[in-house]
Amino acid sequence: MSDLEALLEELRGLPPTPPSDARDLEALLTRVRSAAGRWADVLYEVREVAQSIAGPRTAAALEVAFRRAEESYVELEFALDDCGRSSRTSGGKSAPGPYRE
Repeated sequence: MSDLEALLEELRGLPPTPPSDARDLEALLTRVRSAAGRWADVLYEVREVAQSIAGPRTAAALEVAFRRAEESYVELEFALDDCGRSSRTSGGKSAPGPYRE
């Protein structure tokens, strides 16, 4: 499966309803972080291919897009870590929800 197909599959797996508690939010953030990582992988591949085909502006724009995707992944890791820490200290609700696999 290509990175793009994996990303699309990841996005299709996101629940259509908002999280109802801290555990659901943590599960959602886990899935969103994974999708963000896949998006960064897709942009990396496009950037690599474009280097020999596109002009310098395109290459620069793809480099910026890739870096922003990486930054997004890192920020989601911070959010997930904080959410998990908050959930553990507040004893987040444990009812099953659509975000958990």
